[in-house]
Amino acid sequence: MERSVPVWILAALTLALLILLPLGWLAHVSVSSEGGVTLAHYRKVFTDPHLQKALWNTLVLAIWAGLASLAIGAPMAWLSSRTDLPGKRLIRGLIMASFVTPPFLGAFAWVMLAGPNAGLLNKLYRSLTGAEDPLFNIFTMPGLIFVVALYTFPYVFIMIANTLDLIASDLEEAAAVLGAGRLQVALTITLPLVAPAILSGFILAVLQALALFGSPAILALPAGFHTITTQIWALFQYPPKVEMAAAFSIPLLLATALLLLMQKKLLGRRGYASVGGKGGQRRSVGLGPWRYPALLGCLAVMACAIFLPYGILAKAALSRAWAQPMTWENLTLGNFAFTFFQYSSTQAAILNTLELGVMTACVGAGLAALLAYIANRRIILGHQLLAFLALAPIVIPGVVLAVGLFVAYTRPPLLLYGTLWILFVAYLTKEMPVGYSQSDATFRGIHAELEEAGRILGAGRLRVLGEITAPLARSGIIATWCFIFIGVIRELSASILLFTPSTKVMSVVIFDLKEEGHFGAIAVLGLFMLAMTFAIVVLMQTVLGRDFLGAKE
Repeated sequence: MERSVPVWILAALTLALLILLPLGWLAHVSVSSEGGVTLAHYRKVFTDPHLQKALWNTLVLAIWAGLASLAIGAPMAWLSSRTDLPGKRLIRGLIMASFVTPPFLGAFAWVMLAGPNAGLLNKLYRSLTGAEDPLFNIFTMPGLIFVVALYTFPYVFIMIANTLDLIASDLEEAAAVLGAGRLQVALTITLPLVAPAILSGFILAVLQALALFGSPAILALPAGFHTITTQIWALFQYPPKVEMAAAFSIPLLLATALLLLMQKKLLGRRGYASVGGKGGQRRSVGLGPWRYPALLGCLAVMACAIFLPYGILAKAALSRAWAQPMTWENLTLGNFAFTFFQYSSTQAAILNTLELGVMTACVGAGLAALLAYIANRRIILGHQLLAFLALAPIVIPGVVLAVGLFVAYTRPPLLLYGTLWILFVAYLTKEMPVGYSQSDATFRGIHAELEEAGRILGAGRLRVLGEITAPLARSGIIATWCFIFIGVIRELSASILLFTPSTKVMSVVIFDLKEEGHFGAIAVLGLFMLAMTFAIVVLMQTVLGRDFLGAKE
């Protein structure tokens, strides 16, 4: 037996343990009672009016957020990919900023912008018109849909823009030469080519909206309604109803799995990515007098997603009272001192976040690279199953995964609850699809002939991997590290169920500060989190020459 075999088997068993143990316990607890197997928890979930209402709210939120994301993302993708829109790099950079902004931070910002009483935009509206009623009330279902769409539309944009970038202009030009107008060309040529990407982007946006916890917790709970994720969190409050939470998690898990299956079938049936080939010519469509109105439209979207939220966060961070005008008397650095030196949880949370981020990124990048290598080179039997398991967590919303991990690791033989290790396991599991996809793409680009030459000369698999493949895959592995690190530092939905007072992370502290009404400190810590995220993005784009939204520069 080759010496490397135990390494491959250990990596495969680690992955199986990560995925199957929490899901197995989740299914088991959802049908367990003192008297044995029961469906009583499911019966209660589907007959309780409050839980039914949460299910309905989630459905409404997900579908409308998906449609709104499509309405925003599709036109912007076309404008930035196929037209002579000015400032396309700027628009893409701003969309990247929206993509990496934690949705819960955007929700906090919009509370300060469009809260019915003290919201900045509402105060401005009242002062200009003399009206008593607010112009916006963010604590409503439309307000929640608006905020969720602002941070999910980049998924639609990425899917469609990357597809449009691959489609040559030849087909469209041929149609135009044959007499078709621009609208007819768009409807009969371009739209059918990108239709799978449009549907896939819509499904991805719906998936994101289904799984979100932070934005609904900040905007829906004060408004008096629940979504599935906030209801699962509420079931964990004292006294915890773990069986009910497990039973309530299963429908969400099945819904996300079904949507992802639909997306895979849509993408699998159409080879749209290769239409026209990479070597085809791509000529921009002239917008004529609509160039600058189109740019203004894009900037208006980015004002809602980036300029206004970041601006109000900066104002709150530097103000004694965030709702008051920015005068010298109101200017202070006290929020920074309070956040970093006086608030008891901050320093430990930053250290925990960095420790978990570095640890998860290092282990995750290594494990994902090993698994992708095994699957790509078909080293062991069942390598297809390995690839399936590595991508499986993408259908598991963070809250659902947290319920499974809570059940699995609060009892022997693995008692991890109350330690950082349970958060580490949660992050490692949740980020595995991102790491695996990135590593898989990297190893697909490295031809196996190089490794075969090394093996013919007598080197073992591990030596070939270490001395030939890994150096060639270095940039891909570093990119994997960055993706996982960013995912960890902005994670909230699993952390909120698994933290204890000694294992708080930054996102949980921000959530706590919101409960205590420290908006200045929220802004400081939020900006600090964004600065860390952008530092990693800049590192990736400058050192690796890699566009964060999917293409190489």
